[in-house]
Amino acid sequence: MKITPILTQLREQCPALANRVAAGADLATLQTPCAYVVPINDLASANAAQNATRQAIRDRFEVTLILDSTDPTTALDQLHDLRAELWRALVGFKPGGDYTGIEYDGGELVSINSSRVLYRLRFFAEFQLGRNLASQPAESWHERELDGLSSFTGATVRVDAIDPADPNLKRPGPDGRVELTFSGDVTP
Repeated sequence: MKITPILTQLREQCPALANRVAAGADLATLQTPCAYVVPINDLASANAAQNATRQAIRDRFEVTLILDSTDPTTALDQLHDLRAELWRALVGFKPGGDYTGIEYDGGELVSINSSRVLYRLRFFAEFQLGRNLASQPAESWHERELDGLSSFTGATVRVDAIDPADPNLKRPGPDGRVELTFSGDVTP
């Protein structure tokens, strides 16, 4: 998942952070409160199709809030409010056209000391690996292979019937004469 739409959404929808949202952070130079966003992993489900690629992929990312904790009570109250602000900004937001809305996956306290509180919130959104229409770009090796095949335009079938068997042959079976021919054309 691209991180830019998430950063933009947080900058626009979280006024308490005052645009202090980044894709990475140097903890020593940050002005608080602030947040940084990083992708953490993706999880793939089993393929749901037998002759194509249809996998649900869950892209997971985390937002770490960094707060000033010189007054721990104020910091923890602020954490409660910022957490709710993040939920309002992200839960249900679609980070791209192929993704489902973002869902909350849980949070945890990372660190608290006399100067900083770090709290991590995990989120995810899902998309499908594998296209739905042949007109869409290939998303897997199998789809690229299929795109390289010539188009199916039709078929001709020639039938050599087994019965009646040719009496000149030692056993019953096709005699090599075509008894029936038919064709079918495909027009897209």
